[in-house]
Amino acid sequence: MITFDRTPETWRHWRLVVDGRVATLTLDVDEDAGLAPGYKLKLNSYDLGVDIELHDALQRIRFEHPSVGCVVLTSGKDRMFCAGANIYMLGASSHGWKVNFCKFTNETRNGMEDSSRHDGLKFLAALNGVTAGGGYEVALACDEIVMIDDNSTVVSLPEVPLLGVLPGTGGLTRVVDKRKVRRDLADLFCTSADGVRAGRAAQWGLVDHIATPNRFPAAVRARAEALAEGSSRPREAAGIRLTPIERTIDDAGYHYNHVDVAFDRAGRRATLTVSAPREPQPSDPDAIQGAGARWWPLAMAREFDDAILMLRANEPEMGLLVLKTRGDPRAVLDADQALVEHGDFWLARETLGLLRRTLARLDVTSRSLYAVIDEGSCFAGVLFELALAADRGYMLSLLDGEGPTVALDALNFGPLPTVAGRGRLETRLAHAPERIAELETLAGVAFDAEQALAHELVTLTPDDLDWDDELRLAFEERAGLSPDALTGLEASLRFPGAESLETKVFGRLSAWQNWVFNRPNATGDAGALKLFGSGSKPKFNWERI
Repeated sequence: MITFDRTPETWRHWRLVVDGRVATLTLDVDEDAGLAPGYKLKLNSYDLGVDIELHDALQRIRFEHPSVGCVVLTSGKDRMFCAGANIYMLGASSHGWKVNFCKFTNETRNGMEDSSRHDGLKFLAALNGVTAGGGYEVALACDEIVMIDDNSTVVSLPEVPLLGVLPGTGGLTRVVDKRKVRRDLADLFCTSADGVRAGRAAQWGLVDHIATPNRFPAAVRARAEALAEGSSRPREAAGIRLTPIERTIDDAGYHYNHVDVAFDRAGRRATLTVSAPREPQPSDPDAIQGAGARWWPLAMAREFDDAILMLRANEPEMGLLVLKTRGDPRAVLDADQALVEHGDFWLARETLGLLRRTLARLDVTSRSLYAVIDEGSCFAGVLFELALAADRGYMLSLLDGEGPTVALDALNFGPLPTVAGRGRLETRLAHAPERIAELETLAGVAFDAEQALAHELVTLTPDDLDWDDELRLAFEERAGLSPDALTGLEASLRFPGAESLETKVFGRLSAWQNWVFNRPNATGDAGALKLFGSGSKPKFNWERI
């Protein structure tokens, strides 16, 4: 079983040093500490375990070190920044493992850009040695890149010429969309296994700054301090301790304080139930700071994020996720109000960022999502985002009018965009954008099933006579469809409208990289990925498809 919770005491591959407004994360991979047996993490290459530690380190910088304005990512190895994902790990991995590994690493890098864009946490890559493949993709996720000019260090994306696959964590997209590298130069760069040295890398726009070895440390420090100076994070603030997530695992599912995951293996589905606050939540910054990691919005987001990752990694046949809520809708709306009112307070802002990234992780999860709004539900405010993220929403309609209700608040109107940059409600009502302003005036109003359907907030509203049969048929029908076709369907329908860098990255991962990983030219017995390091040349099928 793969778990995603770490503590600094258990890190094997990263070191964190905080010096005023600048934090330095040093990658120094223990080559004998791979997540699975059978390969060594040589040349500062990484596997999922290395990236899980990076994810944990970033979370701790966000919440335990709020005064940090810039994070420097560098290497502890001599003349080697990072060789990217470990090829022997990929060659020995199942198809599903490779795709989910790429998805998690994408989300970690997207999360860096999200923190820079929304929360003022800036990132600087200090390339002090050879930087290849996924190593360069880590650098691409940073705001700026400084590269050592020592006549031997190169940057490269060698996946196509060496491995017969594509850069898996957004490299192609970021080179042309983010770095604005000219298309013909990008073509030359991405089909060369040798890479380019510092001078050409700077000329082509692959890096921002270059410096000779004796000037490199000072150049890195100067750029880090400049980025930190422009950060909106507080100069002086006490962080909170991210205490370990409390979780119980058994045959029935995963059980947390605010989230419960119940398995139905025969039905190939899992039911995720999120609970509203059970007690009054703090409503001012001092009390929120005092609650720390126990504050409901933060605690719930951490648990829900962990549950999604656990399901992805360990339960690949749970193709349908049924989203439910339980508790008092008013308690959710009150917690949301404190989050919005104190949005300038660092902990509220970082919590909102975690909620944003967690919901985005749900959006790009390759599972069908059905929201079930039944008696006892509290789909209000931030929890109604779960219903808006779902592929369908079923809401119980009771003839006596005492059925469940749903409600909107300020968090449904902009603060929690999808990876496409648009809110889920905005996406739902893309055909009628004028309706959004009307709904904003109705924030806090409890809508019953008939009203929710009229406002286009749910898909179907069966009455209590048909409820059980409608859900049973819906679950059984979904479970009987091709998982591959559903992944493509859902990825195509969830993000209508103009694309963003993130939707391009995930779209290409779901389609092209997924397809390339399955092709014999990459992963067949004579494929490039399988034969890497063996001394044998791959044997390609030369047909273009």
